[in-house]
Amino acid sequence: MTEGTTPSAAAEAGDTLTRLEQEGEIAADYLEGLLDIADLDGDIDMDVEADRAAVSIISDSGGRDLQKLVGRDGEVLEALQELTRLAVHRETGDRSRLMLDIAGFRAKKRAELSELGAKAAAEAKSSGEPVKLKPMTPFERKVVHDAVKSAGLRSESEGEEPQRFVVVLPA
Repeated sequence: MTEGTTPSAAAEAGDTLTRLEQEGEIAADYLEGLLDIADLDGDIDMDVEADRAAVSIISDSGGRDLQKLVGRDGEVLEALQELTRLAVHRETGDRSRLMLDIAGFRAKKRAELSELGAKAAAEAKSSGEPVKLKPMTPFERKVVHDAVKSAGLRSESEGEEPQRFVVVLPA
């Protein structure tokens, strides 16, 4: 127990970690079954990142087969993430915020979006004008918001799904 935490706060943090680890285990079992059905090879890696379970399917063979599970611009990956969250919900009764990555697609996308957010922040700083970005998914917007915040500026989302987009505001 760390200094300044109560026994119940430490137990609650441990319960959360255990719950997230359980989510990861359920998701891994579900995804292993899916890989077997699809006759695809992949290793499953589980972690806990930012208060959510994170599960990745990685391939030793470069991941060409796994690209089928990513789809065009991650559309299949998004659907599989939703199905995996539903499988976890069915087992636990709790809504899951689990993140799924396949063949490093999300990790690569996160790096690209962080760079986009940093560039938009630099543009807003130099021009003094708001910078509007193209419509993005909630995951993509979150990454851009975080990058803008790191650059010391503020951003907000505007519009309605699926045309919701980020606006980077000058200081």
